[in-house]
Amino acid sequence: MTDLFQPQLSEEVADAIAGGQPVVALESTIISHGMPYPENLRVARGVEAVVRENGAVPATIAVIDGVAHAGLGGDLLERLGNDPSVVKASSRDLATVLVKKRSAGTTVSATMRIAALSGIKLFATGGVGGVHRGAEQSFDISADLTELSRTPVTVVCAGVKSILDIPKTLETLETLRVPVIGYRTDEFPAFFTRESGEPVDQRLDTPEEVAAAIRLHDSLGSGTGTMLANPIPTDASLDRGEIDHIIADAVVEADRKGITRKALTPFLLARINELSEGRSLTANIALVRNNAAVAARIAVAYAGL
Repeated sequence: MTDLFQPQLSEEVADAIAGGQPVVALESTIISHGMPYPENLRVARGVEAVVRENGAVPATIAVIDGVAHAGLGGDLLERLGNDPSVVKASSRDLATVLVKKRSAGTTVSATMRIAALSGIKLFATGGVGGVHRGAEQSFDISADLTELSRTPVTVVCAGVKSILDIPKTLETLETLRVPVIGYRTDEFPAFFTRESGEPVDQRLDTPEEVAAAIRLHDSLGSGTGTMLANPIPTDASLDRGEIDHIIADAVVEADRKGITRKALTPFLLARINELSEGRSLTANIALVRNNAAVAARIAVAYAGL
């Protein structure tokens, strides 16, 4: 019944898509649930500016009053970032949020779904969800992985969030037939750090190579998305040993407090920021901006095909 659903595109995004120009989708939970106000708005506007500086049109995706938007004006960004009634929506939540005419920040899975329905091929985010630590008991596995297996959008990210079980996440992506490509790296990045100890099976080094691979992958008819793992810039990377210790402490605290499901990731990221004295938030901002720049360059190369 997708003919009943049409995302509302901003005039700029609609013109770019119609003209075959490069467009990069951006998620909105980083605005609604990822950072405090007004830092969230400064980061959102800064990331959009990075996309423009690298030759593409930004399309921040969110749901406002029951309408899915691809491309938000200043007033809508402000509302999304400073309205406590805004909920967090994954792809499975979208229909209910739309029916109830609520406003929502979209997770990776929901952003991918709306981007695909809008005709947008490239999506930049911070990190993708995955298999949580202890999933063999909790079965806590992000819908982002399922969405990647079914939605042909390329996600440029700094790997998966380092609060997750990275080896199990990579095994799941392999099972789901999702290509995981290292961008100028042979090692899978771990969000706050450039290394995880896990190798990537494939590596590409230029936007043109990535764009060609995306097009060929789609032509194979696999129906899956692609994950492009782009490491955090060297000067922003945190010490791996220190951040692993901080994450372990935060995970133990969440378990002790019984925090699970949708509340788990926001709690862990907030607690990690506290324990790292704000350094994790600084790193988060740096990696999101870096991913936006890379996604824009790939979008330009893809449009050139």
